Amino acid sequence: MSVPSDPLEPQETPQLRTLRRMVMLLTAVMIGGVLLTFALIVIRLSDRTPTLPDQIELPDGARAEALTIGSNWYVIVTNDNRILIFDKTTGNLRQEIPIQ
Repeated sequence: MSVPSDPLEPQETPQLRTLRRMVMLLTAVMIGGVLLTFALIVIRLSDRTPTLPDQIELPDGARAEALTIGSNWYVIVTNDNRILIFDKTTGNLRQEIPIQ
């Protein structure tokens, strides 16, 4: 013997069922997109370990005040008001710029 359904309870139509499935799919895609974006940001930012030579030869009496690292160079600002640009692969001094 089956239980009769309540005539006041709304029945789920095929369109409503399709809409519910589409909303669930959209939710899953959005969650996946957020997770993928987060993972890509973490991967991109974690691969930024700068590499410098073990020892940097500064001119006589100069002390490093600041360091900036580029893709194939690094810059050292010294305490005697000079900017020294070095090649990252060879360690050779590329350019020296006096600060006025």
